[in-house]
Amino acid sequence: MAAEKQQLESIESVLKKLPDADAQVFQEIYYGKNVRPMEISEDTIAHARMQNAEVKAYTFGAHPEQLRASRLVRVGIFQHQTPMATNVPIEQMRATMHKMAHDAITTAFYGHANIFCFQETWNMPFAFCTREKQPWCEYAESATDGPTIKYLQELAKQYNMVIISPILERDEMHCDTIWNTAVVIDNHGDILGKHRKNHIPRVGDFNESTYYYEGNTGHPVFETEFGRIAINICYGRHHPLNWLMFGINGAEIVFNPSATTDGLSEPLWGIEARNAAIANSYFTCAINRVGTEHFQNEFTSANGQPAHKDFGHFYGSSYIAAPNGSRTPGLSRVSNGLLIAEMDLNMCRQVKDVWGFQMTQRLDMYAKSLTDACAPDYERQIIRK
Repeated sequence: MAAEKQQLESIESVLKKLPDADAQVFQEIYYGKNVRPMEISEDTIAHARMQNAEVKAYTFGAHPEQLRASRLVRVGIFQHQTPMATNVPIEQMRATMHKMAHDAITTAFYGHANIFCFQETWNMPFAFCTREKQPWCEYAESATDGPTIKYLQELAKQYNMVIISPILERDEMHCDTIWNTAVVIDNHGDILGKHRKNHIPRVGDFNESTYYYEGNTGHPVFETEFGRIAINICYGRHHPLNWLMFGINGAEIVFNPSATTDGLSEPLWGIEARNAAIANSYFTCAINRVGTEHFQNEFTSANGQPAHKDFGHFYGSSYIAAPNGSRTPGLSRVSNGLLIAEMDLNMCRQVKDVWGFQMTQRLDMYAKSLTDACAPDYERQIIRK
């Protein structure tokens, strides 16, 4: 196996090389003035260190209001490498993943997180590049009583925490169909609902349509005790209308659990979830897988390049963005990490009042235009001399 190239630790590690004065100005411009580091307990830091994971924490400020109390919520997002070789037995992988989940959620609890979200299909290798049906389809499980969901229900109840678990779902009620699904477990351990991935990539090694099809759950928003949340799974972040509909349905925080590699999407990563937060006046949480996963058998990308056994490097860099355009620094490109952010959900309406994006969005005009554009005999509105 060829030696892997040395990976950059993080974008932020490059910024540390700037003179202090320049670094401060850059951070205020790039990240925004109202996001700042948040103090967390030594227990949180120590517990993360025991799991070989970094932990970062930030807070987003909002203006105090006269008629509404602050609506503070803490969110924890967790990125991680697959902890074992991809070909280990499924039961062994699952047990290791569940132990890692317990440790990560416990760390988030020490950091007073109210809502916790994993990366896309977090409890298995991201094997959808291979196009092999076995053993990968065996990872699929029920979204109501599968072993992962039942395990997380106990943790959600124990820690009074909403947990979002993206899994490979086996729909036994509908002919054993497989879906890419995020399950929402409320802080009492009850399943609040699920959302299935709306947009499926057919790009390079991302051969996901071999396993599952576009989702059929629409754009649900889940009302929890800590705010209204939604999940825009991975490739859906490239579709502005997908983000739009979660906002129209009232989301205050939209999670984007992902698995994306450096050779494909990294220039887009820091832009899309942040743009969505601005355009739709809600918070966004972008979570990406970390590391390089190697498979036993070679596969190709249908691009004329030699066959290979890995997907490339999942570059982590998870971050959280606010409706006013500010964002946290990202987690590492190479290490497991937990990012905790405290946000005042009052900011969502405050930004709507300032910018008026929703008030001026002209949905009636676009609805008609989009309906016309779907017709087989549509003629584009082009004026020529």
